[in-house]
Amino acid sequence: MRIKWSSKPLFSFSFSAAFMLLVVLLISSPTHADAPAWLTAVAHDTYPGVPAETSAVILYDEQETTVQANGDIETMYRRAYLILRPDGRNYGSVAVPFDNETKITWMKAWCIPKEGKNYELKEKDAVEVGNFESFYSDDRSKVLEIPAATPGNVIGYEYRQKKRPFFLQDEWWIQERIPVLRSRFTLNLPAGWEFSAKWIHYPEQKPTSQTATQVVWAVDHIPGIKKEPSMPTFRSVVARMGVTYFPTGGSTKALGPTNWEQIGVWYSNLSANSLQATPEIQQKVKELTANSKTWEEKVGVLAHYAQSQIRYVDIEIGIGGFQPHPAGDIYRHQYGDCKDKATLLSAMLHEAGVDSYLALAQVFRGVIAPEFASAITFNHAILAIRVPEGQDTKNFHSVVDVPKLGKLLFFDPTSTYTPFGFLPTYEQDNYVLVAAPQGGQLVNLPLGSPDLNRLVRSAKLQLFPDGSVTGSVEEMRYGAEASDEREILLGTAGADRSKILETFLSNFLRGFHLTKASTGDLDNVGEPLAVKYGFTAERYAKSAGDLLVVRPRVLGQKADDVAEGDPRKFPVEFESASLQTDDFEITLPPGYTVEDVPAPTKTESEFASYASQVKVDGNVIHYTRTFQVKQVLVPLDKLDDLKKFYRQVAADERSSVVLHHGAN
Repeated sequence: MRIKWSSKPLFSFSFSAAFMLLVVLLISSPTHADAPAWLTAVAHDTYPGVPAETSAVILYDEQETTVQANGDIETMYRRAYLILRPDGRNYGSVAVPFDNETKITWMKAWCIPKEGKNYELKEKDAVEVGNFESFYSDDRSKVLEIPAATPGNVIGYEYRQKKRPFFLQDEWWIQERIPVLRSRFTLNLPAGWEFSAKWIHYPEQKPTSQTATQVVWAVDHIPGIKKEPSMPTFRSVVARMGVTYFPTGGSTKALGPTNWEQIGVWYSNLSANSLQATPEIQQKVKELTANSKTWEEKVGVLAHYAQSQIRYVDIEIGIGGFQPHPAGDIYRHQYGDCKDKATLLSAMLHEAGVDSYLALAQVFRGVIAPEFASAITFNHAILAIRVPEGQDTKNFHSVVDVPKLGKLLFFDPTSTYTPFGFLPTYEQDNYVLVAAPQGGQLVNLPLGSPDLNRLVRSAKLQLFPDGSVTGSVEEMRYGAEASDEREILLGTAGADRSKILETFLSNFLRGFHLTKASTGDLDNVGEPLAVKYGFTAERYAKSAGDLLVVRPRVLGQKADDVAEGDPRKFPVEFESASLQTDDFEITLPPGYTVEDVPAPTKTESEFASYASQVKVDGNVIHYTRTFQVKQVLVPLDKLDDLKKFYRQVAADERSSVVLHHGAN
């Protein structure tokens, strides 16, 4: 599914070196001309206290939205950068998006160098490019490559767009990855219109000026978002304001929905005609469900068909970014995007006597803000399947009891490797909007319990007097642990799959050699994934006279340094809750006895737990440990706890068993 973001332009654009060369060759030569007054006025401004590694600073950012009484909108964007470092040259590449509903009416760019004359580029100097992410789409961009985007120079641009959007809303991003010195948003409304504003990840700011038809907000000195390890996605932490505008006291139905309930009804109505089954679909449903004896079997076989047999291909033009294609077309062509796959499954379920609802989703956790009702923040679609009264749901881990709609089982037919009854990790603890005719319902999907996502690793190893080790390992993966590994393995050519294991082993072993490798149930999404392999490794144990020092934690690392170093600005996010266990048996070489073993380790926190133990049984060292992630988000006020937790885990992972070689 593609959502056309209504207010966030692509201010800078990344290209491959070859494509950038093409752009430079195709654009016309810049001319010398005076820069506009707004750019000249900010060209000598500075942002105090800029971190040394900052590549550029946004000196000025302005968006002005003018709304006509019929819902047409014209938006003007301005932005100026001061380039500080060579890697800031990327900000000289400007891509302005447009499509069949959005027209570019004005476009210029300038460079004010430290020395010499100014440069100017016009719209005729731009190169038009398509949307490389979609199979076929009307999304395009006009690209300007501003000359001399080098340290010490100021670059800027201005463009204007006209559009008639599906929703009368804007998102004003006041924050970027680099510092913003000054940002301004102006909303011009027809007489008799109102607005509502919601601030997200930033304290509410009152308008700096306001009249009956114009509202202006301004903020200054906004720090950049520096990337941190294991932080939430950028869009889920960026400071922004969402604004909705509508006629005073009048019906907004013709101009777009303004709350979650209305958005759900709107999308339900928009997709209703697409959900009609054809005779071909009806016949296919009969074939697929002929041997199904239970509701679970019937729904499961149809879900598997939509998930595995309908190829993912997105063809999105205009309203097609939201509206699914007809179910009959999807079935006939055997392809579609996320909303299409969900639509076909819904139509098939209806023929089997099962009710369902399309649900708008977001593939990044934390992006949807419940306080800002908007369809423009969704970029995915899944299906909510109604569970009949009395149906046993013990095998389903994606069921939510939704007010007015009853028990709903959520399923994502686009997620190829996620079994029916489970959710992909990125949809867990994330919001979806169920689009029901009686009203939309915003639902927070459940976070799977740790024991659903398990990695069980066991190994039997033989240690030799020279410190080398050989043996075999078996891994059993369940839930997300299986889905993620399946995606990696099935996305890799068979001959290259051993390289995945070799890369893993190289983190823990020196001079190793992979001796065998196999998988079980790799293509069976509904079953646990078994991975078996064997290896030999030189100098695994360290020799010191008649002593051998061996690390009982042979493979795998749970400790992390994400909470170390400079104070973080953002929480730590785990991919999913999980339960991981290791069970290693190391047989000692003849003549060696155990002289010292590490003490058992146990550490517990509200977000994770860890326990390990070393036992000796005759000539065998037996090492076991359990690592459990219970929550996916560790807030800033808990990072000290996370640091202490990981330090204890790291100490255990470094611990060793000391072996002594006795006299013969």
